[in-house]
Amino acid sequence: MVRRFERKVRKYRGGSRTHGWGGRVGQHRKSGSSGGRGGRSGLHKHKWSLVLKYAEDSSGYPFFGKHGFKQPETIVAAKLCINVGELDSMLDELVSRGGLVQVVDGKYVVDLLRIGFNKLLGRGGRVSKPMIVRAAWVSRKAEEKIRSAGGFRGVD
Repeated sequence: MVRRFERKVRKYRGGSRTHGWGGRVGQHRKSGSSGGRGGRSGLHKHKWSLVLKYAEDSSGYPFFGKHGFKQPETIVAAKLCINVGELDSMLDELVSRGGLVQVVDGKYVVDLLRIGFNKLLGRGGRVSKPMIVRAAWVSRKAEEKIRSAGGFRGVD
């Protein structure tokens, strides 16, 4: 393969201790001279022309700087999930405990928040009992299964 530049090592082999880098070895050896470690190193130093050439609408390189907003965990509601199959198998036990689930017109009325959940998911077999479910979030699959069993989702 053709060499692009002449190898200076042969020139400096005998008498030169620093190979043209001055009096201190650390000026050229570690990651500080390259702008840092990793694949994105040097974007604030010698690779700045790449940032200018491929910048996204003056916001910098795609991975450069901060993008978006992360909501604080204190204001994000935790999703406590239960599957339709689990809920279906628990219904009789919840009715026997009293107060958590009522039976009205042959349908089980379930308020998930009172049980300790706020999201209903569609996994876990089929729904065998008609139920009216009140929940903050219900997946589309869970809603289809409840409707096919003769129940529906209550408005929350």
